[in-house]
Amino acid sequence: MLESKTIVKMHDLHLGCMAKEFERQGSDPACAGLSFEDRMAMMVDLEWSRRLDARVARTLKNARLSIPGACIENIMYHPDRGLDKSLFTKLSSCSYIADKRNVCLFGASGAGKTYIACALGNAACRNTLSVAYIRLPELLDELSVARAENNFRPVISQYKKVRLLVLDEWMLHPLKAGEARDLLEIVEARNAVGASMVLCSQFDTKGWFDKIGDTTVADAVVDRIVHNSYKVFIKGEDSMRKRLGLDSAEA
Repeated sequence: MLESKTIVKMHDLHLGCMAKEFERQGSDPACAGLSFEDRMAMMVDLEWSRRLDARVARTLKNARLSIPGACIENIMYHPDRGLDKSLFTKLSSCSYIADKRNVCLFGASGAGKTYIACALGNAACRNTLSVAYIRLPELLDELSVARAENNFRPVISQYKKVRLLVLDEWMLHPLKAGEARDLLEIVEARNAVGASMVLCSQFDTKGWFDKIGDTTVADAVVDRIVHNSYKVFIKGEDSMRKRLGLDSAEA
């Protein structure tokens, strides 16, 4: 009777995994020889693992990665791509986020930038760090609407709080003057708190100046991003889509 009431109370406290393990231990003769500390540790470990898995799942869902299944372990290090496996092993630990650094991925269309960016985002999610993925054109549209609706500052604040912001299609198209200023607001807000970004671009930093247009704004944006970033240049004549015969960049 006492055991039954304890299980009910565990469920009331949302400790379902502990309750299940408690019940299992009660019917498993092998657990009779274990100490109280060992049995409690087994229950706590299972409950902790369940909650961690749930938190990672929520973080990954909220990140809205374009390739949610991308992971560092599946990056392909073909010699012609020029990728440093040791660097990505380091990046997978998310130490660059703790160190308040950015990652800039450069490469031609189809080189696999989006996959690698999403893999970095996935690694951050697995470390229960908040992540947001968005294409730069979509972000600029969102900021434009926010200005029109007098909701600009709350939106900026929202993006400022995310530990890792993944910006795809970075400087793919020339920016209008208002878009350049809005982008600077995002970059400055995140730079002020040392929040990291992963950028995917077909153009090197010199090309960014042409896309931004306003020299003063361009200087400010580039300086706040590049001086404290890992720069990864993805090489190779064949795109990953062509190499693999797939719609996505990597397998």
